[in-house]
Amino acid sequence: MDERKDRALKGSNSWDAGGVRSLRRHMRLTQQQMAQELGTRQQTISEWETGLYRPRGTSRTLLKIIAERVSFPYRTSTDEPPAADAENGSSEGQR
Repeated sequence: MDERKDRALKGSNSWDAGGVRSLRRHMRLTQQQMAQELGTRQQTISEWETGLYRPRGTSRTLLKIIAERVSFPYRTSTDEPPAADAENGSSEGQR
């Protein structure tokens, strides 16, 4: 798996620059096209991808919804663990 997607999977409570860029590339969109999808400016996408700002509020929610719809593997720390972990009784990290 690509390093940026791996960072996105580790999940914080918000999207980081690498996660936003990876999602956009996964969707094969330009910054301008991504901006149109989100109803924002291309400059905003650029600022997120360079780490100048992070998506927040509604933008963060929209990114998560879009990621789910395009099968982009992104999880935040508030997401439940995958069902397979729960079924297998994995206690990884709970020693």
